[in-house]
Amino acid sequence: MQYLIIGIILILALLAIRLSNKHGIPALLLFIVLGMGFGVLGLKFEDYEFADGLATVALMVIMFYGGFGTNWHMARPVAKEAIILSSLGVITTALLTGLFCHLVLGFSLLEGMLIGSIVGSTDYASVSNILRSKNLNLKYNSASLLELESGSNDPTAYTMTMVFLSIIMGTELSIPLLILSQVALGLLVGFVFAFLFGKYLRRINAQPDGLSSVLMAAAMLITYAAASLLGGNGYLALYILGIRLGNMEFRDKREVVFFFDGFSEIMQIALFFVLGLLSDFHKFLQAFPIALFIMLFMTILARPLSVWGLMLPFHLKRNQLHMLSLAGIRGAAAIAFAILVVNSKVPFSMDIYHIVFGICVLSSLVQGSLMPPASRKLEMLDPNDTVLKTFNHYQDKAELGFLETQIHPGSDLVGLQVKDLRLVFDFIVAKIERDGQTVVPRGHVVLQEYDRVVLGGEKHFDQSGHDLTEFTIPPGHRFVNQTVKDLALPSDTLIVMVQRSRGEIIVPLGDTQLIEGDKVILLKVDPSKNRKKRLMMRRHKS
Repeated sequence: MQYLIIGIILILALLAIRLSNKHGIPALLLFIVLGMGFGVLGLKFEDYEFADGLATVALMVIMFYGGFGTNWHMARPVAKEAIILSSLGVITTALLTGLFCHLVLGFSLLEGMLIGSIVGSTDYASVSNILRSKNLNLKYNSASLLELESGSNDPTAYTMTMVFLSIIMGTELSIPLLILSQVALGLLVGFVFAFLFGKYLRRINAQPDGLSSVLMAAAMLITYAAASLLGGNGYLALYILGIRLGNMEFRDKREVVFFFDGFSEIMQIALFFVLGLLSDFHKFLQAFPIALFIMLFMTILARPLSVWGLMLPFHLKRNQLHMLSLAGIRGAAAIAFAILVVNSKVPFSMDIYHIVFGICVLSSLVQGSLMPPASRKLEMLDPNDTVLKTFNHYQDKAELGFLETQIHPGSDLVGLQVKDLRLVFDFIVAKIERDGQTVVPRGHVVLQEYDRVVLGGEKHFDQSGHDLTEFTIPPGHRFVNQTVKDLALPSDTLIVMVQRSRGEIIVPLGDTQLIEGDKVILLKVDPSKNRKKRLMMRRHKS
């Protein structure tokens, strides 16, 4: 019977996703409502221990894949702003909310600060879901800023929650040491395992049977466990691991993306459904007024004050600040932290779970639904591009690949029309960037000096995994300051492309000089394999 119920739930979840895409209602909110609906119909579930375990695993996947999907090239220009909002922004929002709960709602100071800490972070799953489903390509790189902030701010909220919970429980510990160990060890473990697994991924052969996905899952589990055992923040370590692995090229990456796309979707459906099922509808109604007051305070005052105050040195535009303030949606992480607090068995003067649950439901409903119309009202929407480019998943899943090159002064291409390029292969001119503006590459458009031309075509996936080798020339390497013709490479090896550190692509000639930091693509042919292929062809012809 339980398998029938699970199957029905998954079908209803798919219908909820379609309803979300059609009417703009956040899909994750619908999963929660679906869980609440089954609870009202009599499917009782009160196992907070199981919910805690599920929430931990789901957050591991969400945090890792959030980092994996973050396009660092797009996010790097706004990294400072995002890191400040994901750390100081969470602290400021949590403290302001805690004071409101204490001074206005009558909670004790410590309980108020605990509530503020639990709901202090912006939910990555909700934010990314709305950005992608509604294709909200926000101006000024704001989408990347929100993705990086919401993906990396849960560790701060988790640390604050542990600090105030420990104080309430009377645990004897050094608060500064706890914070330092959480952050420092989380960063250390994340970077160390990102380096190790990244290096290993570049060395292994292709895994056509899907073993790369198993390796990625193992990397995720090992990194989280190592950080937790050492006293560091496992979620922070996972996010760093995800960013590193997601922004490097390795064999079978496309298969890994498809696997984790489905797996993370299932985990989100399960998590939000169980969180809704765990709630009691009558307790939810009792906690609703308090949850509503806290949500309104956070939306109207706490989040905007944090954003405007902390972003003051960066001189962001007014409409951008309004958009960032509205996007502070509370979600799965906050409810998971509330379950953690409930499982501590500490008696509280209020129903923490249903208050936090109510805040997240209202935040997802109000802020999530307002983001699409607000982006248009604030003139923050850029209709000429797609927000999907800010996610690594977009190009990793695509059958098309893109190359970018610049028209240098004196090039034979200067003065040619696009239609005269006579591209005889299956490539198209996707777009032209000129003086910071995008030019639609119609046939009559004339190429000019310093134009950046983006070519699109079908990706090539090297099945053997041996022909093409990529490496960056380190200091002191024998290639440094050598011309290609002086390298004395074997006859079966050819340098096919060089990329300079500034992104410049060079087609190597004999007198091309290599410098430190160049990324070199080598084509190396295995003569024995070529002989085998020739023999097979001869046998086939005969």
